[in-house]
Amino acid sequence: MASILLSEPAVQSYMFYSGVLALKMLGVSFLTARQRYRKNVFANEEDAKAKNGKVKFDDPDVERVRRAHLNDLENIPAFWIVGALYLTTGPSSALATNLFRIYAAGRVLHTFVYAVKPLPQPARGIAFGVPFFITIYMGVKVIQYYSGAM
Repeated sequence: MASILLSEPAVQSYMFYSGVLALKMLGVSFLTARQRYRKNVFANEEDAKAKNGKVKFDDPDVERVRRAHLNDLENIPAFWIVGALYLTTGPSSALATNLFRIYAAGRVLHTFVYAVKPLPQPARGIAFGVPFFITIYMGVKVIQYYSGAM
């Protein structure tokens, strides 16, 4: 039974894009560290001493990358939960795959326009909003599907 479920294209797509998003989140933590070392500003006294740097919490370049990472930590876990629940509603494989694909692309683009190559608004807003509304859409579909159980 489990192997049949795992062979479903929508499930495979969800797993693939979940893996992409997990690796992206880990990658952004390296971007934060790289920016701290480049600017020689650290969040901890022991790190600053080891690198002859300084403790500083308001460097704009470090904060930009850190905020992008925090935004991932706020949004991607919700996608994982809602996306998994959405799969239990039996969506069409094509629709689910496209939602997962667009969500992942939007989150990667969000990191790019926020932390890597800052672009003026509305680029970041669109890159945030599209994945956000995909999560909302899937959440509404889950609630609609299971509302009869109440």
